[in-house]
Amino acid sequence: MSTNFDEQQWRAELEGHRDHKDDFFATERQSPIPEDQRDAFDGLSYFEPDPAYRVEANIDPIDSDDTITMETTVETEQEYERVARLTFELAGEERTLVAYSGVNQDGDSLFVPFRDKTTGQQTYGAGRYMEFEVDGEVTAADTVVLDFNLAYHPFCAYNDAFACPLPPEENWLDVPIEAGEKLPDA
Repeated sequence: MSTNFDEQQWRAELEGHRDHKDDFFATERQSPIPEDQRDAFDGLSYFEPDPAYRVEANIDPIDSDDTITMETTVETEQEYERVARLTFELAGEERTLVAYSGVNQDGDSLFVPFRDKTTGQQTYGAGRYMEFEVDGEVTAADTVVLDFNLAYHPFCAYNDAFACPLPPEENWLDVPIEAGEKLPDA
């Protein structure tokens, strides 16, 4: 991890991010919280911030035109391209996740859906997501910071009207990730 990491600043930015998201869910028309339930919504549930879940990952670009079909929560499918393998150390072991880009989607955001040992117990049963951008081209980047404290539940966790991609088996981690969003009362 970078030597210029400022934990106090990181915590403040994380809390600001969470406050902004809670406000969006409570007030915005695009919120996944059904409109008739927004008055009772008092914020999402989160694990306590933990810098141990902020890891530096090595980026190994995947140069292939192959696509992967991800099933969704409503029995449809969505197409994604594998963009890079992200290798990092967590809980004393080397782990790997694959970053994807949606086929025919605009933007440079990389999508990392995953499951872990909290899935279906402390976190949503269909998995959680992370998204991030790499400065410049993925092929030119060596590392990226993966902050599992920013892991979030897909909109379908709050509203069945959304179709959310299910993390493919290559992104199932055999360790609990007690960071990011969690189920209420978990």
